Amino acid sequence: LAAGQLGRVLALTVAPDGSRVAVGSHDGRVLLVERETGEVREVDRSENGDATGLAFSPDSAWLAWSHPGPRPLRQLKLANTTDLSVTEATPLRFQDYAPAFTLDGKHLAFLSTRSFDPVYDEYVFDLAFVVGDRPHLITLAATTPSPFGPQRHGRPFETPDKDETPDSEGRPTTRVDLEGLADRIVAFPVEAGRYSNLRAAKDGVLWLHHPVQGVLGATRATPEDPDPKTELERYDLAQQRIEHLAGDADHFEVSGDGKRVLLWTDHKLRVVPSDRRASGSDDDDSDSNINVDLSRIRQTVDPAAEWRQMFDETGRIMRDNFWRPDMSGVDWTGVLDRYRPLLDRVATHDDLVDLLWEVHGELGTSHAYVTPRGGHGHGERQGLLGADISRHEDGSWRIDRILPSETSDPNARAPLAAPGVAVRAGDAILAVAGQPVDPLTGPAPLLVGTAGKPIELTISPAGGGDPRHTVVVPLADEEPLYYHAWVADRRAYVHEKSGGRLGYLHVPDMQAPGWAQIHRDLRVEVAREGLVVDVRENRGGHTSQLVVEKLARRIVGWDLPRGMRPYSYPEDAPRGPVVAVANEFSGSDGDIVNAAIKALGIGPVVGTRTWGGVIGIDSRYRLVDGTLITQPKYAFWLEGYGWGVENHGVDPDVEVVQRPQDYAAGRDTQLDEAIRLALESLETVPAKTPPVLPT
Repeated sequence: LAAGQLGRVLALTVAPDGSRVAVGSHDGRVLLVERETGEVREVDRSENGDATGLAFSPDSAWLAWSHPGPRPLRQLKLANTTDLSVTEATPLRFQDYAPAFTLDGKHLAFLSTRSFDPVYDEYVFDLAFVVGDRPHLITLAATTPSPFGPQRHGRPFETPDKDETPDSEGRPTTRVDLEGLADRIVAFPVEAGRYSNLRAAKDGVLWLHHPVQGVLGATRATPEDPDPKTELERYDLAQQRIEHLAGDADHFEVSGDGKRVLLWTDHKLRVVPSDRRASGSDDDDSDSNINVDLSRIRQTVDPAAEWRQMFDETGRIMRDNFWRPDMSGVDWTGVLDRYRPLLDRVATHDDLVDLLWEVHGELGTSHAYVTPRGGHGHGERQGLLGADISRHEDGSWRIDRILPSETSDPNARAPLAAPGVAVRAGDAILAVAGQPVDPLTGPAPLLVGTAGKPIELTISPAGGGDPRHTVVVPLADEEPLYYHAWVADRRAYVHEKSGGRLGYLHVPDMQAPGWAQIHRDLRVEVAREGLVVDVRENRGGHTSQLVVEKLARRIVGWDLPRGMRPYSYPEDAPRGPVVAVANEFSGSDGDIVNAAIKALGIGPVVGTRTWGGVIGIDSRYRLVDGTLITQPKYAFWLEGYGWGVENHGVDPDVEVVQRPQDYAAGRDTQLDEAIRLALESLETVPAKTPPVLPT
């Protein structure tokens, strides 16, 4: 094929008769490529993203796919592979995806998010659609009854043995009556949930059923517990019943004849039947259960050749996805040509990563990352006690401060504050697991490898007395403890300096952790006369619009129940002035939230100019060895700034620079100014208060 004819292939499937290939490209096109001639025909295209779930009918006469609309909507489309006529199989109202023709050619099964059953939020007045997916199907011929409805001849007692059908009979013909197609959508009689990866198989349909779980894992019984498992389920269309094939499935594919499943579970690969539950992965191989020994794979890599390919691939992917087709005026081909000779000097993978960073940097745009695969390994972690410990003049190692636990965060438990430990500030640690603490190196070397494991400490009480023994479970990471302690200190400081009139919220990021953090104290803090919203060190994400919705609420009424305190309408709305605090580490969505606060007139921003990076990414592509490369793709225009936040940031209304001298002295000059502005505003515009009852 001529270079560029297909674009970057994101989805591909081969027709059952081998005559053609369907391709979904990165630029939203759906293409058919003829095997014999190489002819490329465009079936459809979208300006809302890429097509997914390309699927041929068993007779190769029809192609189905999930077509994107305005996010997050998707609809199913059908194309006749001969004349390329396209029909909307489902309306553009919901999220319809993962289409698959049943093997008899009579139905088009798919997943759809169209179950609207909201659940009340546990913490704030809100409703959420926690589960909305359910498998559905379309009867393609108008005379084909629903497999879930009444049948003229009744339901068969057992499924016919289709194994005896001779291959010479050919594939079933798929008849599609286009008129009234969308009216023939029926839901599988299964509960709504979270589903993916729907596939047709022998006598039924398979899918993955995912558990509903929190993003942070805080709802698990203990932080060490594994995540709940994803189930592989099968719906038997003849017997009209659901069957559980595997209780722990990561991914699966179905063989061409629909009789076998290639099951990927916990980095192990098995071939199992598609119509009955798979036996345990540790069982001996049998005709119906085959463990694929992946350790037999041998891979030979020429690093230098691989790095050259990775360099060129990085250039192509950036070219196809960068937010400006003109590459911001950069001669991208020239950039690649200029850096390519350095590949001859690359000696390690780290060298390649450094080179790719430099290449990305030529575009002068944020979020252009190169992240190698791997991490810190899975070895034993250093045990940490969640405390400030120092060597004193007498040579003892004493506890200066014990960080408090945050009981709403399972990752912020203080080992020395656990029940029964009874250790106090000033106590000395004499020994760890019976080994005396060295006067020079302290207890840290003795805590190596103890994270998450019980360990005995010998403690000398600060007030004197005999040493005592206690058992603690050290942490692998103290950051959550230090973070919550810092927030508590800032909040207490704001309360003290304002005489209790101002509330304080810190937003560490625009992701699930930040959303959780806001709601820990939202109800109490927003009820005060004014509010300081601290978005310093905000790591970005995608939830700024949700945060802004909270801050932009304005009280227009009150609910006065008898014998109870009044409630504002709407709830959780600031009663008075809102002041935001930002710094140079408020980035990405942390930039955007400050621009939105200013554009909506929510309140002034105090501090320093923010990071300045608002061209977003989707982290979609990895190179051949797993190295992640990102392409700045989603450009943000913001009222009052236009395109100017990128590479500049959001300027504060009141600039306050936090100097090193301030840090050293424990002063927070930015927070001081925010408090002053909020109190000053309260003098001119008092906080809203509930009315007295009418006479």
